[in-house]
Amino acid sequence: MNHTWPDVLTSLVRGEDMDTETTRWAMSEILSGNASAAQMAAFMVALRAKGETVTEIDALASGMLDKATPIELPTDAVDVVGSGGDRANTVNISTMAAIVAAAAGAKVVKHGNRAASSMSGTADCLEALGVALNVPPERQGGIFDECGLVFLFAPLYHSSLRHTAPVRKELGIQTTFNFLGPLANPARPQAQAIGVANLELADLVAGVLAARGNRGMVFHGEDGLDELTTTT
Repeated sequence: MNHTWPDVLTSLVRGEDMDTETTRWAMSEILSGNASAAQMAAFMVALRAKGETVTEIDALASGMLDKATPIELPTDAVDVVGSGGDRANTVNISTMAAIVAAAAGAKVVKHGNRAASSMSGTADCLEALGVALNVPPERQGGIFDECGLVFLFAPLYHSSLRHTAPVRKELGIQTTFNFLGPLANPARPQAQAIGVANLELADLVAGVLAARGNRGMVFHGEDGLDELTTTT
């Protein structure tokens, strides 16, 4: 089927859901740099306004993985990650949890970035601890074997997202792209613990994990945190 931006955008404005093929076409156009700024902005806003489906989220994240820098690590590992966006300015709990889990014997492949809206993202936290962020993919296997824990710095693996950065910054609102990172770990671990700040996102993320056949926990604090907390 031949897709065009006018057709895709018209469908979204009408409130119609996209199928996997259409969604992946749109993501491929965006990540390849073929979409204009106007087309990207219209797509992001229209999809967010319509409301995403599990099929759409899964297809978008899979499109990111298709363009990602490949890395070979055991898939029987776990990723511990939060969606961010709770604006609570807490410490980076998911990074601490990943370190504790690895110390207890779990195999952890953590994927993340610098802070977007919080005080400290995973990369900021690890950098402050003296951890090198720009580790080449070919070295990660040895680190994983030795430590049972590696960190995959998102910009090294998802360089194609550079095409979206100016548009997302200028829009100044949360779009679907803010939610994709936790579902686009390039090592493709088969288990994930994912915290979400937006309750409506919890079912979507859980649905994507189920559709992939992955094991996982998806949690949301009633106080708005993307964490398991004792305060709710």
